Amino acid sequence: MASRTQKTLDALDWRILRELQAEARLSYNELARRVGLSSPTVAERVRRLEEAGVIAGYRAEVDPAKVGLPVMALVHLRCRPGRCLLRTRRAAVYPEIIEVLKVSGAHCTVLKVVAASHAHMETVIDRLNEHGEVQTSVVWSSGLERRAIDWEGGIPDTAAITPEWG
Repeated sequence: MASRTQKTLDALDWRILRELQAEARLSYNELARRVGLSSPTVAERVRRLEEAGVIAGYRAEVDPAKVGLPVMALVHLRCRPGRCLLRTRRAAVYPEIIEVLKVSGAHCTVLKVVAASHAHMETVIDRLNEHGEVQTSVVWSSGLERRAIDWEGGIPDTAAITPEWG
């Protein structure tokens, strides 16, 4: 199947995506009821969206604080030659790392790290120092959690948008 891009998604695809982003555990019957289609039609559309890679997966989001990991930090890492965390495949030995972003700029990697305490976070940072220079920002709170993607009308005109948070 040819790759489906944002431009090829129709209004029904976007309705399905909105519902699944809000509640990924919906049955096909309930999803069909919400979007006004038959269950087999919804199942086929979801299958096509999955095959095209538009739906990349389903997951349960776990609140780190609720499982004993209330301290979160963003760690900017500038790797030393031959010590890159990503190239040495050593990220797996850091269960505290919950997200790894390869970035441009002064640092090559940004890590989202969780820990049970500040002391625990300090030990993680000390271990990460073996890979290069680190710069750490403790996360106090989140102003915007994971946002649903809903661009049915195309890429928004950002000049007309005024921020609501600050």
